[in-house]
Amino acid sequence: MIREFKEFAMRGNVLDMAVGIIIGASFGTIIASLVSDILMPPIGLLLGGVDFSNLFLTIKEGATAGPFSTLADAQKAGAVTINYGMFVNKVVSFAIVAFAVFMVVKGVNSLKKKEAPPAAPATKDCSFCYTAIPVKATRCPHCTSELGAGS
Repeated sequence: MIREFKEFAMRGNVLDMAVGIIIGASFGTIIASLVSDILMPPIGLLLGGVDFSNLFLTIKEGATAGPFSTLADAQKAGAVTINYGMFVNKVVSFAIVAFAVFMVVKGVNSLKKKEAPPAAPATKDCSFCYTAIPVKATRCPHCTSELGAGS
């Protein structure tokens, strides 16, 4: 049983998939940092100093009554909140990851060999004896029939 598992785990597809998952998870953390640390602060500044990570609605007050200035304060008080600012951050992260994956796929597709269009046929069939003859031939070398322009 261990031998079978080892054979399964050592297949190329399994290792490729494992590497892809690990790289993907790492890429996800980089994108999350890009969104929360680099993109959203200037966007929030442009929108009047909004900190998206602190946008929330209080559904139920906690041990201490609100209003709460930050999400951390609300969570510390035990309030039940809908964190729509965090959702906006996640949507932006997803859009960036989707765009990056699209660009990678587009790049890989452009690197693939493009098929050349099929070459023009070099031979045609004689309309009398149906033997393959060169396209430019005006007389069949096999049956000696004269071939017209359309034959």
